Amino acid sequence: MEDLKLHGFWYSPFTMRVVWTLKLKGLSYENIEEDRFNKSPQLLEYNPVHKKTPVLVHGGKPICESMLILEYIEELWPQNPLVPLDPYQRSQARFWVTYSDQLFPAVVQLILVDIADDEEKKKAIEKVQKLLKDVEDQCLLLVDEKLFFGGDTINMVDIAFGSMIKFLVAMEDLNELKVLEAEKFPRLHSWFNNFKNAPIIKENFSDREKMCANLKYIRKTIRELESSA
Repeated sequence: MEDLKLHGFWYSPFTMRVVWTLKLKGLSYENIEEDRFNKSPQLLEYNPVHKKTPVLVHGGKPICESMLILEYIEELWPQNPLVPLDPYQRSQARFWVTYSDQLFPAVVQLILVDIADDEEKKKAIEKVQKLLKDVEDQCLLLVDEKLFFGGDTINMVDIAFGSMIKFLVAMEDLNELKVLEAEKFPRLHSWFNNFKNAPIIKENFSDREKMCANLKYIRKTIRELESSA
């Protein structure tokens, strides 16, 4: 058994990336659940710069940032490869992984959007949809009715976007709105159905109702902290 420990928040899209990577590689690890509002001294010691999750600790050595962790795991455990071997394909995969991170701040805005304010809600939705539209129209990794960004198997791009779309779906549930519309994004919608139903992903997919309840708690806590500041 490898000496692996994962510090993270179970509902975080960035922690999801590492969990799915470890599971796809068939690696055992100790999960250490962190508290968003009361992070452990260990976490702060392991990531003193950003003080964020996830952090993978391997043999006492911390590795930070979700996709850097994925590539670290890939180099040590090459079974079930997640990073393309071809240099050009690898560069394209890394481009879209980087692009996927732009979704996070746009999606996070939905947690505090005023649903009663139609204009605010419309702007928040359009911001996310603009990013999704670029992927739908420009990402050649999804052409030819491929199951995944990686073709017939899941790769790093699937993990990167899968975590963000899962987080987006939770935000849709939280605010009772629809952003990833099948009519507007047929390729992305079809891909996400394939991704979430892949056996290992499905087995390690956060419960939808639990995610929504947790986001409600986070929203309430953030608003309380803002009002008391």
